[in-house]
Amino acid sequence: MSRFLITTADERTWPKDQPVLFLGEWCRLHHRKESWENLDAQIVPYHWDDRGKLHHDFLYLRELHEQLLLELSQELNAQHGVDHSLRYWRILVGPWLGYFVQMLFDRWEMIQRAIAEYGIAGVQVMDIPMEQMVPNDMHHFDALYTGDTWNEVIYSQLLDILANVPVKRVHALEPCSSTTTHPSLSFTRRMKHSLARVASLICQRFTRDDEAFFLATYLPTMQCLRLECRLGQVPKLWRSVQSPKVALNWSRRQWQLGRSGQEGFPAVARAMIPKHIPTLYMEGYAALTKHCDRLPWPKKPRLVFTSNSYSSDDVFKAWAAEKVEAGTALVIGQHGGNYGVGRWGFSEDHECAISDGWLSWGWDDESRPQIKPVGNLKMVGVDMGWDPEGDALMVEVTMPRYSYHMYSVPVAGQWLGYFDEQCRFVDALPDDIRRSLLVRLYGIDYGWNQSARWRERFPDIRLDEGRAPIAPLISKSRLYVSTYNATTFLESMAMNIPTIIFWNVHQWEIRDSAVPFFERLKSAGIFHETPELAAHQMTKVWHNVANWWNSNPVQGARREFCSRYSHIPQNPLENLEGVLRRIAPAAME
Repeated sequence: MSRFLITTADERTWPKDQPVLFLGEWCRLHHRKESWENLDAQIVPYHWDDRGKLHHDFLYLRELHEQLLLELSQELNAQHGVDHSLRYWRILVGPWLGYFVQMLFDRWEMIQRAIAEYGIAGVQVMDIPMEQMVPNDMHHFDALYTGDTWNEVIYSQLLDILANVPVKRVHALEPCSSTTTHPSLSFTRRMKHSLARVASLICQRFTRDDEAFFLATYLPTMQCLRLECRLGQVPKLWRSVQSPKVALNWSRRQWQLGRSGQEGFPAVARAMIPKHIPTLYMEGYAALTKHCDRLPWPKKPRLVFTSNSYSSDDVFKAWAAEKVEAGTALVIGQHGGNYGVGRWGFSEDHECAISDGWLSWGWDDESRPQIKPVGNLKMVGVDMGWDPEGDALMVEVTMPRYSYHMYSVPVAGQWLGYFDEQCRFVDALPDDIRRSLLVRLYGIDYGWNQSARWRERFPDIRLDEGRAPIAPLISKSRLYVSTYNATTFLESMAMNIPTIIFWNVHQWEIRDSAVPFFERLKSAGIFHETPELAAHQMTKVWHNVANWWNSNPVQGARREFCSRYSHIPQNPLENLEGVLRRIAPAAME
């Protein structure tokens, strides 16, 4: 039977009274269930449900990224009349190129699979002006790629390239409403941002051209200021600067990477890059470099240190790339979990490739000497307690409905399997413990409708929307339940908070060097590979968590793990100062 292909959740493209084929779970919004649950529908099996294929594709795309980055750097040098190094362009455009090519490949593979394995009667796509979908910068791109409208455009362009499926365009009066909502800042956070702006203005009066530059380091503010004092400079509180906005000009994009006559996905990627590259890297590049020249930041910094600005902050990236070419050392600090533990990851590879020093929370890698173990910078000076008679706190995560950059996590619709595992955990708890459980939702929903899904499965479950700080919740809890490989359990373990961890190791894959540490956590009852085992352990220790947590086997496993992956050194600033001076010895004299 031929079916009508549906590529996104934008229902304006859905036919009426025809058998349909959903390209993926991203098409079926939970809160719109009445629109699709009674359709004569099938769904294309997701190609990356084969996790072996996912890893194989990651390795393939890593090699392709290097080829495309070289070609793009040469093209951008020619377009802008400059002669910057490959490292310069890697710092500036590398994150966008990596994300874009990996996402494009996923969309291409799914379209190919649908056509090869099903009879496609046709497809409707929204006729959306490209001017609305070309990002101004990386920050704008981050906001676009999780939404239905941008993906609608990508699918429609890929269908045009294939040219063997009947495509009908539907006029779009306005873009589809976004399903990606970010939590608003609290009054306290807004006040802190306002004070930071004032402090940044004051900084300008005391800046030397050759001093070290710190921006978004992940260090607590007072620790960062003290570090600057140790380095012999007046402490500063620098802030990110907004990118200039520049209009799209199609006449500047009449170029294509690579040679003519190419085939397959590499040819598709080379053709699509000029259409989608952010305007700041093309039409706005001159404005960007002038913007950087006017910054009050040091002109010849000893070194540049950031933990958060290496990806989405294009003004910082352009400024830092220029300084790096002139000999400044670039230092990047670990800014969360999965690093050193997950089996693979684009961001980890990229950050190590652009940095002279990459500061880990404790782990190292003989093959990458730029990785320097300094400890968990985020937790320096933080004091967090727990309540032996309190409730249990279980912390959740969501992933975008559409794939984005590649690392060892559930991808796209695989989040539904993750959610089912969370429900299995709660199901396996006795009623009295379940009533003591607080489930903290992820602050960004991505259209998964977390709250409604939980209420349908467990009407009486207690939910926290994930917008308020987590520390007060932990202080009222006797047990912290971590359900994914990211920052949260690294913090709780470092703070010696009783913690139970569980996740599916076939989707949150662990690299070989980390396996022995997780095996010891497993032996101590901390880490579990199924929700039922985790629930059993929680039930077993619930009435005397302290005895279990403070026992020698548990504390031994915790200390060994933290020394490797979430170490808090006794003299963190002295240690960090020494590492920075070794990374840039000449500059730091």
